[in-house]
Amino acid sequence: MSSSTGTTTVITDIATLVTNDPSLGDGSPLGLVRDAAVVIEGDRVVWTGESSKAPATDNRVDAGGRAVLPGFVDSHSHLVFAGDRTEEFNARMSGRGYTAGGIRTTVAATRAASDEELEANLTRFLSEALRQGTTTFETKSGYGLTVADEARALRLAAAHTDEVTYLGAHIVSPDYADDPAGYVALVTGEMLDACAPHARWIDVFCEKGAFDGDQARAILTAGRAKGLHPRIHANQLSFGPGVQLAVELDAASADHCTHLTDADVDALANGNTVATLLPGAEFSTRAEWPDARRLLDAGVTVALSTDCNPGSSFTSSVPFCIALAVRDMRMTPDEAVWSATAGGAAALRRTDVGRVAPGAYADLMLLDAPSHVHLAYRPGVPLVSEVWRRGVRVAPAVA
Repeated sequence: MSSSTGTTTVITDIATLVTNDPSLGDGSPLGLVRDAAVVIEGDRVVWTGESSKAPATDNRVDAGGRAVLPGFVDSHSHLVFAGDRTEEFNARMSGRGYTAGGIRTTVAATRAASDEELEANLTRFLSEALRQGTTTFETKSGYGLTVADEARALRLAAAHTDEVTYLGAHIVSPDYADDPAGYVALVTGEMLDACAPHARWIDVFCEKGAFDGDQARAILTAGRAKGLHPRIHANQLSFGPGVQLAVELDAASADHCTHLTDADVDALANGNTVATLLPGAEFSTRAEWPDARRLLDAGVTVALSTDCNPGSSFTSSVPFCIALAVRDMRMTPDEAVWSATAGGAAALRRTDVGRVAPGAYADLMLLDAPSHVHLAYRPGVPLVSEVWRRGVRVAPAVA
């Protein structure tokens, strides 16, 4: 196979290929192909199938009997921040009380940091995630909570991803502790005006102690009027209006979904909103696990993401979250892998990532294992041996 548009490369001798396209493989949601090959042209996949049927190409890469999967799509992270909350985590895990400021601690450190410090932190976490198979990621603001600091966070993030989320409504800014209505006015006014040019999405933490349903509706509606699409932190700590508000406003994703009524589950099952589950948060706070089985059995589309942040889920490892989801959230290994790839893509309303199929970006990983199941079967083991992004091998780093 040759082309005038780019060099072609075949990756062959793949023990198990996860395509996430049932029409390409065994008919399962993962679209598994055994003894498979993938052909890449430029930055796209152009062919998948059995190795014996692979067309001729300019270059050949031998996968050596490894599994190949789509790159992980991490659709929920908070990576633009400074500082560290080790003491808070240590106290929580040691059963001791802790009176420092939580998110406010990170807000103060982030405001004090230079652009260079924030970007160095961001790129370090992105490199960490890439080595573990993440090729597409979303990230949010939310640790500045002033017009200038929120806009700065989004500007820095936008240099590294198209999936940027304005989260001025993370908590009420400490500067407005006595005037939450005034802060909502800022978030939906001057701050939104400054942030919208750098973002694709708008988010709000709809929870007791943060923003109630009416405030969340006002914030998301204002963002939508500026061309930003809604997503929402919903029903993490308690039952509340977040999930049903997400479905009503056609939010791409309702994230956390830990405390759900039957009506919440029904709304998700009958809407277009993905339920994004974030098991790193429950692991790191010893909180109740979301019931993924209940959602899946109801027909809800489920995504898995890291929620990487310094306070409640300081992990960039999607494989770790897959293992947690299988062990503690009653997902099958196939479901967890789908949710961390195609599910994450659905939560970003993307069809060009999260699958290894003709037309999709050539974002994929090789595992030092013959099957994707090993991501849950061998928890904590660094199985990702090679990562390709946009048709280029990017990890391990090529000298």
